[in-house]
Amino acid sequence: MVRVERVHKRYRNGPPVLAGVDLALTPGAPAVLAGGNGSGKSTLLRIVAGCALPTVGRVTGRPPVVGYLPDRFPAQLRLPADAYLRHLARIRGTPPDPGLLERFGFTGPRREPMARLSKGNAQKVGLAQALGAGVGLVVLDEPWAGLDVAAADTLADLLDEVAAEATVLVTDHTGRAARLPGARHLRLRDGRVEDAPAPAAAEPTVAIVLRCPEPEQVRHRLGVPGLVDGGRLHLRAAPTESDPLLFAALRLGCSVESVGPA
Repeated sequence: MVRVERVHKRYRNGPPVLAGVDLALTPGAPAVLAGGNGSGKSTLLRIVAGCALPTVGRVTGRPPVVGYLPDRFPAQLRLPADAYLRHLARIRGTPPDPGLLERFGFTGPRREPMARLSKGNAQKVGLAQALGAGVGLVVLDEPWAGLDVAAADTLADLLDEVAAEATVLVTDHTGRAARLPGARHLRLRDGRVEDAPAPAAAEPTVAIVLRCPEPEQVRHRLGVPGLVDGGRLHLRAAPTESDPLLFAALRLGCSVESVGPA
């Protein structure tokens, strides 16, 4: 069991980001952490993973090796993807798992610098290094960001497999994590973590596929969950919200590829 005990975090003279977080994380089901922008989710995940120290408090029970994906994976690297994964495996003392890239549908060059990869392919490498470590603790910050639809489904399947034996903590703005089987839902509010109710049963939704010049920026400006697949943006909306959403997307330069029941 990984325990977060009375963790506080403050940067320099700024206000506290975390103000006494107590949390127990156990294997068996992924823990999904929600919270508003700037609430401290990424800070808490870095502390749980051992990549940052709390100002006050401690984390106990953390295994020696952690599978960690930051919210901004450092894709601008000279190492090729295969060499990067082998290098991390040697550091961890575990065999590399090249099959994970295939499962995610990696389509980038494997022997050229990772700096040349698209955002989606770089994210797949980041996930492969985090999930292929064979560790007891996996911490993923916005793991669905930039993934195509098929890779997003693969990630959900892999997390279901990993969570059976490992402790898993994730954040997610796309809404995909809310549908993970048996997930424990948490919310970070006012610097503290509290249990949150499971999302309500899904209402009928409309599936919208848009073609956009910069789909990730469009998704951000629309302020809705969505998945980017190449130049496409996949959205879901309630029937009463679909028309205003389409109108706003058209104003942002998108074209509509399809609209139908989800």
